[in-house]
Amino acid sequence: MKKILIITYYWPPAGGPGVQRWLKFVKYFRDFDVEPIVYIPENPTYPLEDASLLSEVPEGIKIISYPIFEPYRFAQLFSRKETKTISKGIIAGKEKQSLIQRFLLYIRGNFFIPDARKFWVKPSVKFLKSYIKENDIRTIITTGPPHSVHLIGEELKSQLSVSWVADFRDPWTTIGYHDQLKLSKKSIKKHKTLEKEVLNKADHIVVTSFTTQKEFQEITDKQISVITNGYDQEEVAEVDLDAKFTVSHIGSLLSGRNPKNLWKALYDLTNENNAFAEAFQLQLVGAVSDDVLASIKASGLEAFLELKGYVSHTRAIEIQRSSQVLLLIEIDTEETRCIIPGKLFEYMVSKRPILAIGPKGADISRLIIETNSGNFFEYREYEDIKMKLLQYFEKYKEGKLKSEVTGIEKYSRRELTRELAKVLKGNGN
Repeated sequence: MKKILIITYYWPPAGGPGVQRWLKFVKYFRDFDVEPIVYIPENPTYPLEDASLLSEVPEGIKIISYPIFEPYRFAQLFSRKETKTISKGIIAGKEKQSLIQRFLLYIRGNFFIPDARKFWVKPSVKFLKSYIKENDIRTIITTGPPHSVHLIGEELKSQLSVSWVADFRDPWTTIGYHDQLKLSKKSIKKHKTLEKEVLNKADHIVVTSFTTQKEFQEITDKQISVITNGYDQEEVAEVDLDAKFTVSHIGSLLSGRNPKNLWKALYDLTNENNAFAEAFQLQLVGAVSDDVLASIKASGLEAFLELKGYVSHTRAIEIQRSSQVLLLIEIDTEETRCIIPGKLFEYMVSKRPILAIGPKGADISRLIIETNSGNFFEYREYEDIKMKLLQYFEKYKEGKLKSEVTGIEKYSRRELTRELAKVLKGNGN
């Protein structure tokens, strides 16, 4: 059994998609002769919590922890609401940012590089250096964001004879929100320097998308594996399809995820088609930014809108499976072409048709086409979005609305863990 140490900030009871990836790998590692040890902060500040995920941690897994100092606690002295909003990743457009939010973003971007968890690096290195020696650990894994976690791996690699695999759930310097952090030229340079150091010092890089792989290949000649997120065989109760024509989005809708042509198409259908108006419901599950809410209401959809807020992962799966159509929306920028959210795979296995909207050349388009799980549109499209929604509605009325997905088995969490175990066994002893 190969022993590995996983260094991660997010772990149950943390909620949201950031915790899912490594929780699922840990769940299946033992099936492939890998024994994981997980290192986490002792006193983290999680913007979302989901205690139900604790039940998925396999029995007997060794969890070690060390305290972390997080400046978010002090930032709350200025504004608890703004601090919590920023920590969730919900950042208003520049023209709508309050003076306090602009101040907090500037401090976050320029004084805490690569991120506000940087103060966990030095104490973690000191603690783990002894632990790794005492427990004869030869392979370590870091997963970010927060990308400061990779600096722990970099330092341990330089001081010990260990193999280091760096996993990027999201890109680093090309991630969409970097533009909103009001970074100085000096700060941008520092981020790029740190990113290059990590990519060139790690023994192996793992990324979640093909675009990120291509971007990183321009920075390093180290081997880069694409291991996407995936779906798990969730043990949830059988659910009936909604009687209404529910069009649902599960997950955060940040300010940039605001497809106004979709809102217009939905409103026009309610205005032109009485049957559509009587059956339609727009269901949003998770945090929704004020900008997006304002756009939806301005489009005339307030009467059809149901806001459910954050729900447990189990409840989210139930809502996915009962919805008529599932929305997948990514920010319309070149930087977000690489984003393949974990919920895409859960959407696929729910066998409900996916209507995805994102930037031209998005990796999600490739996967949706490959698996025949739905349709992808660019933000600029209106008539095609409207026509597809109407086609979905006609199938709904006939009781025949579903997706005929194919080839999704390789995206199961267990099969993805098999691929990662191969990577790990190829690195170190």
